[in-house]
Amino acid sequence: MPTALTHKEIDKLFRVPTNGRFRLKDHDTGWAGSEYFDDLSKDQLKDRAKAYLTENLSDLAAAQNVLYATDRYSVLIVLQAMDAAGKDGTIKHVMSGVNPQGCQVFSFKKPSDEELDHTFLWRYSKALPERGRIGIFNRSYYEDVLVVRVHPQILAGQKLPDGKRGEKFWKQRFDDINQFERHLTRNGTTVVKFFLHLSKDEQRKRFLERLTNPDKHWKVSDADVNERQYWDDYQNAFEDAFRHTSTKWAPWYVIPADHKWVARVLVASILTRAIKDLKLKMPTVSEEREKQLAEMRRRLTKE
Repeated sequence: MPTALTHKEIDKLFRVPTNGRFRLKDHDTGWAGSEYFDDLSKDQLKDRAKAYLTENLSDLAAAQNVLYATDRYSVLIVLQAMDAAGKDGTIKHVMSGVNPQGCQVFSFKKPSDEELDHTFLWRYSKALPERGRIGIFNRSYYEDVLVVRVHPQILAGQKLPDGKRGEKFWKQRFDDINQFERHLTRNGTTVVKFFLHLSKDEQRKRFLERLTNPDKHWKVSDADVNERQYWDDYQNAFEDAFRHTSTKWAPWYVIPADHKWVARVLVASILTRAIKDLKLKMPTVSEEREKQLAEMRRRLTKE
């Protein structure tokens, strides 16, 4: 159960190593921490997680407040997943307590003609969070080594110079991403990347729920269901991307997502720690400014 885990244990369980030795199948999509609380039922574990999430969101709000006030650093959250893994719900629940002025969310759809006239990183660069803010990419530049890799016809429409599109091409894209993220971290943007790891069976259940419940019909499309035939291709693409782009400066976390409450607790915990690790403090003012503030207080008190 997440409440029993130290930050070191969380890293051991969910952080993708930087040595390239990683297999997605070694990560349990249905992990719920029962081995840490074998005396608790699933419902009790869920209640414990909800209580911890409430506590953690308070810590996250406080950390974000300092981040916003100092106006020196920013945080970029990258969220990737198969459809129905819970990206929107994770954003809604984890960010529910933060100051809206200090948070921004971007979702990226099919690139426009203008965007195709630039490099694949260009449109994402324009959406990066300002200093003091948390930015969330609901899907990201990683789509260009995931969906584009699974569907090579998309690559053919990206107006790239002629050349081979083999393993060397994809490794160069991974290198472009790593250098991009390295540039961001060197200039004050903390990059934290989450993959919400959903099983194929759980995705099927969630799609069926959306197709059965009229209030959720809008959440499912023909493309969502059709993409299931490429499931193994996507898993291979994710695995290869994580091997090449989980770095010390921009780590990947594989978050079990079959239980939404587990995913939300883990994302909130990791995000809060990432901000706290910046060791920020509320800004102070000069002695002269303190005198000015004292004078303003005196004037207001006299009114």
